[in-house]
Parts: sequence; structure tokens; C-alpha cells
Amino acid sequence: MNRQRNRGRVTLATVAAVCAVAALPGQAHAADGPAAYTFDPAAATVEGAETNADAEELKPGSVYRSSIGQGQKLYYRLELDDRTDAYVSAVAVPKAGGKVAYGDGITISIRDLDDTRCSSEDADFASAEFPRPIAAYARRTVEKDSTTCAASGTYNVLIERESKATSSTEDWDLELRFENEPALKDKKSMPTEAPENWPSASPAPPAGKQKRTGGSGFYDATSLDTGEWADTIAPGQTRFYRVPVDWGQQLFATAALSNSSTSTEYLGNALALSLDNPAHGHVEDATLSYSGAPNSVALDPLPPVAYENRYDAGADVSAMRFAGWYYLSVTLSPEVAEHYGDEALGLTLKVKVVNDGKASPYQGDAGIFGVTDDDRDMARSGLSAPEAGESDTMKMVAAAGIGTGSVLVLGLGVWVLLARRRAAPAAVPPGAGGQPPFGGPPQAW
Repeated sequence: MNRQRNRGRVTLATVAAVCAVAALPGQAHAADGPAAYTFDPAAATVEGAETNADAEELKPGSVYRSSIGQGQKLYYRLELDDRTDAYVSAVAVPKAGGKVAYGDGITISIRDLDDTRCSSEDADFASAEFPRPIAAYARRTVEKDSTTCAASGTYNVLIERESKATSSTEDWDLELRFENEPALKDKKSMPTEAPENWPSASPAPPAGKQKRTGGSGFYDATSLDTGEWADTIAPGQTRFYRVPVDWGQQLFATAALSNSSTSTEYLGNALALSLDNPAHGHVEDATLSYSGAPNSVALDPLPPVAYENRYDAGADVSAMRFAGWYYLSVTLSPEVAEHYGDEALGLTLKVKVVNDGKASPYQGDAGIFGVTDDDRDMARSGLSAPEAGESDTMKMVAAAGIGTGSVLVLGLGVWVLLARRRAAPAAVPPGAGGQPPFGGPPQAW
């Protein structure tokens, strides 16, 4: 009976390991192809309220899904202390195949209960008038010698959507995140002025192009480090990548389209390149025109990552305020299909990160606002966050398999030993005539 129970346990452990592999994230839909935008599967659904009194609370370190209609103004709620800098981001995702116009977009702001605006940021489609995910963030920072938005208590997050009358009227999906910035080791010693100059010449990445396929959202963005990376992109498609940039490091990025032999039609703003910081705040963007010949576009030079960048008046410099994963997204206009067909074009990303990393200014774990050795390993291997999670799960399953195998071998050895002991003859007392145990004729052992 014990043997059967032990064998059942070993079988259950094996089944559990197989189930763990079968349940790895992303495998269930692998055959369906990439989605228009991959939302974080951990996102909780939250409804924006038209009055702040009815707003639902967002929790720090959490991600949410919501939506916003044309012309809507929606409120969400925060509970903040009087010490911590807070960031709330919104990724707006219009429906694929819809229509957007110049100036369409969202504004996100954080406000106190007197409606004093702590900060706000816009995200719009500018002159690249085609649907794609766009991101913006708002922040509440506790400034020295300032009472604005410094008190603890309830704050409002307000998201407003602007759409022209000629644009599509469908709701836009929203992906919201709320992050708190870690406390500083020594706030008194931190600089309070942004740098005025930094290197602007983009150095050439190492020679040798390698293949990397971009993700479909911030969640599954493909990791990159310094190098030249080859991909393809179809009309209307957005590819996401991420690059770890540590304190003191400077990021340069260029996107290039390959030639096409089907047409020479000129298209302005055929490709949009965008950069967002670790809190999903917008940093910089650029657009590329296309006429069938190879062409490229680079982001404007940005300063090395530094805490004091936040004091600069320019939004692009201010956004380079913390270390972590910086996100590159590339979208090819759906209009390209009208003149060049539906086939994907060759896409090349040139990425260069310069300078050695510096020490973090934060106390303890920096969370998303830091770069770890594991992050650098992911960038070298090209793993996205979910792929890295799958890899960790596989290691755990392998370890469990080795452990289960060891238990099985050990159990088998004990089983054989017990069987031999049961099969061995009992001691024959003197004069017993060599009778075997359990009766029967005498046997030779």
C-alpha cells in the first residue's frame, strides 16, 4: 500500500511539472500571431469616473486596464503621503484601422482636491496621423520649500481625450500604471540644477547585424543592448523594444527602413519612432519619410541619465531622470500598404549606450528605476520580460524534474531493498529440517 501511495506522489509531481510547462505565459495564443497591442495580463480592470467623488483608487506598483471615449474626461484616485514622488502613466491604444487627426491624443494630470495641478503631460499623434499606442505620464513630486501638492491625502488623476470631428469615434483602450519613486540616500546632497551640455555626436554601434523581433507592447518589449538589430515591420504594425540605461549612461537610437521595388510614391511621416522612460513617460519622437529608397531617422541627442535632469524645463531632458528600461516603439503607417503592398519591410535599429553606469542615488532596492545584472543579461540575450519569466519557470521545472528523478531513484532503491528482505529465508532453528518459511517443500537457497 505504501509503495502505491509513493508511486502516486511521484506521478503527481511529474504531472505538475508538465502542467507548469503547459501553462507558461503566452504559449496559449502563440499560433494566433501578434496582437495589435499586448496588454499586461496582470492588469486589473478599472472604470474611470466622470466625477472625482466616484473615482476608483489606483494602488502603487499596480497596472490597470480602462478605456476612454471621444471627448471624455475621466477621474481616478490616489492616496499619497507627504514624502514620496509618485508617477501615473497612461498608454492610449486606438482601435486598429481607425482614423486619427493632427492633435488627437490624451492629456494626463495629477491634481489635489482643490484642483491645483501638480503636473500634466500630453500624448498626441502630431503629424504622423495614423493610429498607434501613445504614452504620457503625470507626477506628484515633493519639492523643497514648496507647499504645492506636498500634503498627504487624496489626489485625483484626470485623463482627457481630444479627438477631431473627422476622427473615429470608438473608445480607446487605456493601460494605466502607478509607481512610487524610491527614497533618496541623501536628498540634501543631490544637485538641484539640470546639466547644460552633454555629448551630442552619436557613436557608431559595433559592426555586425543581428536578428531581433520586436514585441507588441510595453509588457513584451524585446530587450536590446548596444548593436545593430534587424527586424521586419508591416504597414499599421507597431514594434516595441527596451534598452537598459543606467545612471550616467547615454542612449542613442536610429531606425532605418529598407528599400522597396514596388513603388516610388513619396509618403511623409511613413514611420514613427518613439522613446519612453521606465515610468512610461514620453521622452522623444521622430518621423521618417519614405519613397521606396532606404531611409533612416535618429532621435535627437539626449543627456546621460541623471537625477537632476528633472529640473530642466524641456520635457525630453526632464524625462531622462531615472535609470531603468527605456522603451523604443516603431510604427509603420498603414498608408504604406496602399502604395507598397501589405508585405513587411526590412527594419533596422541601431542602438548605442555609452558610459559606465554610476551608483544609484536611492535607498535599497530601486525597483523599475534601476538596472541589474539580470537586466543586462536579458538585453544581451534578447529576452522580453515574459520570456525571462518563462526561462525562470523552466529552470524551476528542470530543478523540480531533477529533484523528482532523485526521489524516484531513491524510492526505487528502497523498494528493491525491501523486496529483497521480504524474499530472504527466515533463520532456520536447529533441528527444523531446513523447512522454508510459509511451509512447502524444502528448497535450496
